[in-house]
Amino acid sequence: MKRIVVTLVACLLVAASCATVRAQTSKLRVGFCARTLSSATAPFAIATKMGWYKQDGVEVDLVALAGSGDCVKTTATREIPFSLPSVEPLAAARAQGVKAKIFYTAYQGNIYGIAVPADSPIQKITDLKGKTVGVISMGSGGVPAAKALIATAGMNPESDVNIVVAGEGAQTAAMLRSKQVDALSQFDTQYAMVENAGVKLRLLDTKEIDRYPSNGFLALEETLNARRKDAIGLARGYAKGTIFTINNPEAAVRILYEIFPELKPTGKDEATAVRDDTKVLQARITNWKLEKAGVKRWGESSETNYAAYAEFLLKWGVIKDKVVAKDLITNELIDEINKFDAGKIAAEAKAYKSR
Repeated sequence: MKRIVVTLVACLLVAASCATVRAQTSKLRVGFCARTLSSATAPFAIATKMGWYKQDGVEVDLVALAGSGDCVKTTATREIPFSLPSVEPLAAARAQGVKAKIFYTAYQGNIYGIAVPADSPIQKITDLKGKTVGVISMGSGGVPAAKALIATAGMNPESDVNIVVAGEGAQTAAMLRSKQVDALSQFDTQYAMVENAGVKLRLLDTKEIDRYPSNGFLALEETLNARRKDAIGLARGYAKGTIFTINNPEAAVRILYEIFPELKPTGKDEATAVRDDTKVLQARITNWKLEKAGVKRWGESSETNYAAYAEFLLKWGVIKDKVVAKDLITNELIDEINKFDAGKIAAEAKAYKSR
């Protein structure tokens, strides 16, 4: 009888311990700024698979939104506490009184740019006059990026080109083949997916924006104050997942399929699917790297680069009001986010064998 009582008490203690762990885990809805999730979500999948999010007491639920504009809007209205938008709609929202900041720059290099089919007669931005440019949605960061680049070429982005929704991946490729669009203003991983769908692309010269930052984790200032631990956990897991992906993109793709099985392509054998999605990740890896912005810590935001981009957006009419970099970004959490051994994560990635 005594043994039964001891066993029962032990079981109750274990159950109570598990309940405490569950109670301490925050479920975070995070806006991913594209209509569909893609292999670019690999860092989230890896952080989940490796238990890094669990270690920091968070559980991430990705919510696909139409674009960066929608991400900023849903964060500003408190529908979603965190999102991963580009900076252009945030710069516009700050002028309208939205007190939100990017607390982790995910893409240190600019992922946007204008692309055309490899055999297109269009050779430079000025050749786009009278042409149709496809974006993934009208809320995408590709819209302001296109408008800014068209303006730098001396054209009116509202009347000299026609910007339309061309969807994503295979849908975009089909619109290029049928000549419904002449060019694209999308981003690195989307361009890789279009090429995987059989349309080779050529990027036009977009050196004007190459040095500017792209997307980062965004939250209201009040959220960063109230949910600091959640913000750090979200970004730290993402940073670790990024390092892992850079060091073993093929393993990252296989983990992605395990965590998000709906993202595994149909109509392809596994080897082809892994090869194609690895190519997509390679396109993003270039812009994940810290060297792109000259920063030293994962997620660090270069105030100099953000200030230059804000001036560029104002100069070319993408935003109407001046905004200073300190109103767009904060590095307050970066030291805590980087409290992990990056070398250990890289070594773990290189040694990882998919099961």
